[in-house]
Formats: sequence, C-alpha cells, structure tokens
Amino acid sequence: MRPSLVVLSVVLVGMALPARAVETPKAEGEVRVAHGIAMHGAPKYGPDFTHFDYLNPDAPKGGTLRQAAKGGFDSFNPYIAKGNAAAGLEYLFETLLTSSADEAFTEYGLISETVEWPEDRSWVAFVLRPEARWHDGKPITVEDVIFSLELLKAKGHPQLRFYYQSVVKAEKTGPRGVRFSFSAGDNRELPLIVGQMPILPKHYWETREFEKTTLEPPLGSGPYKITDFEPGRHIVYERVEDYWGRDLAVNRGRYNFDRLRTDYYRDDTVIRQALKAGNIDFRAENQAKAWALDYDVPAVRDGRLKKDKFEHRRPTGMQAFTMNARRAVFQDRLVRRALAFAFDFDWSNRNLFFSQYTRTQSYFSNSELAATGLPGPAELKILEPYRGRIPDEVFTKEYWAPETGGTGWPRDNLAQAFELLAEAGWVVRDLKLVNAETGAPMKFEILLISPAFERIVLPFKRNLNRLGIEVSVRLVDTAQYINRVRSFDFDMIVGGWGQSESPGNEQRDYWTAASADTDGSRNYAGIENPAIDALVEQIISAPDRESLIATTRALDRVLLWGHYVIPNWHIRFDRILYWDKFGKPPAPPRRGTSIDYWWMDPAKARALAARGTVEPELAKSGGDGGLSTAATVLIAGLLIFFGYLSLRRLRGPKAG
Repeated sequence: MRPSLVVLSVVLVGMALPARAVETPKAEGEVRVAHGIAMHGAPKYGPDFTHFDYLNPDAPKGGTLRQAAKGGFDSFNPYIAKGNAAAGLEYLFETLLTSSADEAFTEYGLISETVEWPEDRSWVAFVLRPEARWHDGKPITVEDVIFSLELLKAKGHPQLRFYYQSVVKAEKTGPRGVRFSFSAGDNRELPLIVGQMPILPKHYWETREFEKTTLEPPLGSGPYKITDFEPGRHIVYERVEDYWGRDLAVNRGRYNFDRLRTDYYRDDTVIRQALKAGNIDFRAENQAKAWALDYDVPAVRDGRLKKDKFEHRRPTGMQAFTMNARRAVFQDRLVRRALAFAFDFDWSNRNLFFSQYTRTQSYFSNSELAATGLPGPAELKILEPYRGRIPDEVFTKEYWAPETGGTGWPRDNLAQAFELLAEAGWVVRDLKLVNAETGAPMKFEILLISPAFERIVLPFKRNLNRLGIEVSVRLVDTAQYINRVRSFDFDMIVGGWGQSESPGNEQRDYWTAASADTDGSRNYAGIENPAIDALVEQIISAPDRESLIATTRALDRVLLWGHYVIPNWHIRFDRILYWDKFGKPPAPPRRGTSIDYWWMDPAKARALAARGTVEPELAKSGGDGGLSTAATVLIAGLLIFFGYLSLRRLRGPKAG
C-alpha cells in the first residue's frame, strides 16, 4: 500500500456528492457501492463525514514552510527509474482514492466520488467527480485514468510494474465511469491499489517522452504546483487557490501553507546550522548524536526553537546491513548468520546513539505483524506445507539478533561466528579467512552514501577483520550510489524496507524471485525462494485481518531465519525540531504527525519575531518570511525507492 504537507477558515459542510455516493454502503446483489473501501472490515468514517478526526478543519491558510533536503535533484518525474526526483512532487498528482492515517488501510474518494466492487474483488469501478480539474482548467477524464495505467505499466518504475501487474484491463463504462479488471486469483488489495494510482494528464504526456528525466514542471491536479526552482538547489511549490478538491472532507485541515520551499544542501551539518540560524523552519532529525549534542543552543533552551518527540504506532520496518546473495560470498546461509555476530549493536547504541534505539528483531517491527515467540496454531498451519524447504529453526526457535555485552570486543560472539564459518567450509590461514577447498580469501565491500554511517560501519569492519575477513568501506556520491544499487552492483549496503499496517502487493517487489532479476526492484538481498514467493501470494490474498496477521508473521519468520540481513535498529518516535510559529492538531494519528496537518499561527509568528528571531518579517502575512530553505532529509529516500506506495513518506535508514 502507498509515504505531505485565504485567511478564511474552511467551512464545515458535507461532501457534495450525488445521492448514490452518500448512501450507507450496501450490497447490490454481490456488488457494493460506497464512498470508501477498507482492506478488511468497514471504513471508520461514514459517507457524511466532514473531516478526519486528526485534522483541524478550521486551520488557517497562509505562510511559507521552509525545509531542507540533502543532495540534489535532476528530475520532476518521480514515477520512472531514471534520475533523482525532487522532493514534494506528490503534491502535484492526485489519486482516485486517498487513505486515512488513523486506520490500518482504508481509502476514501478523492478524484472518484464512488467506488464499486464485487464480493470477490475481481474488479473495481469508479465514478469520477465532475469538478475534478487539471491545473490548466481541463477536466480529469476517464481517458486520463486509462492512459495513466497503461503508461505506468509500460514505462514506469519497475516497482510500479510489479504493483500493477495483476491489473489486466481498464475500460470506460460511462461519461465519468471506469472499471478495472484483475487477473485470476484472490488479490483483495487490488481495488485499493488501483485507488492509489497517480492520475496523469493524457493531453500533456502524449506529446512528451515519459521515460526520460525532465525539469519541465509537469501538469498536475493537486493542491500545489511548482512556481520556482533551480536544479539541485531549491524548489518552491505554491498552493493552488482554485484547487478543485480544497473543500472535500478528506482534505479539510490539510495543505494549509501558501508556499512550500525546499533548499538543498550537501551536508547535514550545514542543514542543522541553517535551522539554528532561522533559515529553515522544520527538520526531522535522523541522527541520535546530533539530537543529543547539536541543539544545546539558546533558541532551544528558551523555547523559540522547539525540540519535540512525537510518538507513533506505525510499523518501523527493517533497516539492516543487507547482503547481496547474488554474490558467491553470501550464498551460504551459515555465512550470512556468522557475519551477524560481528555487529556489536549494544556498544554502538550506548557509545554512538546515546541509547536512543531499540534493536530490530522483525521485518515488521513495532506492529502486531511482527513474529514473536514460537509460531502458534494459525502460523503452523500456514508454515507446515513448506517444512523441509524453509529453515528448521522457523518451527523450533524464536529469532533474536545476536546480543553482546556492549564491550566493543564481543569475543564470545566471534567464537560463535568462527564455528559457523568452519561449518560452512571456511578456515583461518595466515590470519586470513579462506575457503578450505579453494584457498580464496573472504572479502567484500560495504557501499555507503552517508558519511554518518562510517562511524557505525567501522567498528563492524574491525570485528569482521578479527575474523580474518577483508572488508573495505566505500563512500560514493549520490549518482553512483543510485546506479549501483539499482543494478545490484554491490556486496553489502545499509538497506531498508518500510512497511505499512496492511502489507500486500509491494511484498512481491521486496522478496520474490521475479524481482530478484529486475533492475530497480527492492529485492536488494537477491532472495529467490519458492516458499517465500508462495507466502507473499498468501498475504496478498488474505481474506481477513486475522489471516493477514498470521501469514505476515509466518513470512517474517522465514525471512529472519534466512539471515539475508543483519538487523540494525529502530525508534518509536519522530525527533522533530521546528520554530515556534506553527499550530498543529493536539492528537496525531497512529502513523505520527505530518506537516500536512500543521499551519502557520500568525500570533505565534509575531511573538517569535518580537523575541528576536533572525527574520522579523516572519510576523507579516501569517508568518511568511519568503526566504530560502528546505524538506525533510531524504537520505533514506536514496536507499529506498520512495516513496510512492500508500504511505507517502517511506522511512529508511536512520544514521546514528
């Protein structure tokens, strides 16, 4: 499933839908017609809801939100494999449906006013809103919807091709009606998957080459459009005053800033200085050391610059040292397990991370989807058919990443690593670990993009050297890193897989044999296991929440005992710094807060300026300073294709 940011308050009125759309969802034979659709069960919000509970429908509009991003950009097309797309492009493109942030996986009408599906979910149909418009004033049509599917499947990013591979046909059913048919099988997520598809203007793209990078601001239909940019340096979005969807219930309280500006920097240290100087307004800090030490400044101490932790209940997924099993050195499961004993997380957490992190023990950490203890009856029923084709430990042991005493010299762990390596046919000769038969030494490279990871990887490298393994650490630039990871030209990286509360079709791109051979997929580890392929399909076809949980836990166990990665760490709150001029809802949803929900508070902005803030003009026009700045740090986005699935901000590696 798919992870955003008029002085008058938004008027609370009902959604202007035709009678068919505002009726309580009902069965018509075997067909259901509704204002929204849940993956399992019923939507939380009824057809006459006025806004999501976690939003402030009276939030004022105005001001500029200035953020920072690291690196650069060379493209305004986020849906192809080529190029490094700019931050914030999701604000340009709308979808048929949009998800709520306080439900596991439920979507409500956006471009579409109704959604219709049969009990077996073998197809889904939509009726488009007549008011839906592109920024050039032309209506969004059924032809645009059909064109978008065909274009993304033919020329889109490989991940999108996997995502939509089971959508076999789209056809027009009326002036505003479109129906999608799915391939045979039980894929209950597909109606929601289609609802997440970005709708692109046919009249714009049919005269352009979609598969090539572009710095021409594309035509969109969303709440913002690009008004200024300098390649690799900054990009500015302005709120569309006559945005067709501004009064929809799903949007009330969102998109409150008049402008969103992102400035690009080459170094995180410079970004932090820009924040403390007042040149940017908001930063999500991803480094524990910086959070602990870099913000002991007067502005933080006196409350002008807020330093807050926002708890969340979203799955934190898996960040890990990821071994490329396409390489001969990593093809033996015992070798992969042995290398995990060389990572002293306890030492790193205490000495590098200020004890802020929790060791990750699951691909679905921080959620009910994570496997714990031994498999119960429901999981055993799922796993039994694969006995003998998956590791025996799946049935008999609870997975735990190796623990140490945090001394930095994990002697006992390294002894266990030697035992496993010996069992796999590796011996020490002349202080080098070599293959017992061929005499070839064990050596590999750890590929990095972030300098912040060097201090984490070097102690790991030292312990690997103690095992006699020759390890090199290579830091490369953004372009080289993207190209090498995209083509799987690496030995080991810091990889990451963000997860939602309702895993589904995206798992094909993560773990299946088909994705292992597809450049640009997220199967970084090169996993090719028929049992895993089958478990992924069972997740996709899970008929209810209970079976989804059981099957996901079963997949989790098989992946963990495959030892494809060396788990890193996660954190159960967001570390955010922001100047005290914003309003925000008091209770963020389970997925955590988002700048999409915040607004500029003119009174706070004036008070902040009066206290000697760097830019006194921020008190004008609802706090709009109109100066340069930036978007949340995108280090993770370079390690994980982004973010496109149902969660608009996928989270990736967090440097300590």
